[in-house]
Amino acid sequence: QVQLVESGGGLVQPGGSLRLSCAASGFTFRYYAMSWYRQAPGKERELVAGIGSAGGNTNYADSVKGRFTISRDNAKNTLYLQMNSLKPEDTAVYYCRAQYAGMDYWGKGTLVTVSS
Repeated sequence: QVQLVESGGGLVQPGGSLRLSCAASGFTFRYYAMSWYRQAPGKERELVAGIGSAGGNTNYADSVKGRFTISRDNAKNTLYLQMNSLKPEDTAVYYCRAQYAGMDYWGKGTLVTVSS
């Protein structure tokens, strides 16, 4: 059974940091390109960051460049998103996504709220 389980969300003040994790099971994690998406209230889901299967290629939305870092540990089947200098506009549900050879899996998301 394929599972992607996000964790690490919560309430943080502006300027603060959070580290999200996405634990994968039920498929061969190291084959899959992984990404983080987010969806804010009343807005469409958007790509935040992506990483290749071996971790060498990364890409970021302009809005998070220089503040967020995506990484993965293929030995632990886990994807990460380090989020620094958080802003209120980063408030959203964050989802991880796995893609490979036509397979496409999503987690259920973790809520990040940036507010004073």
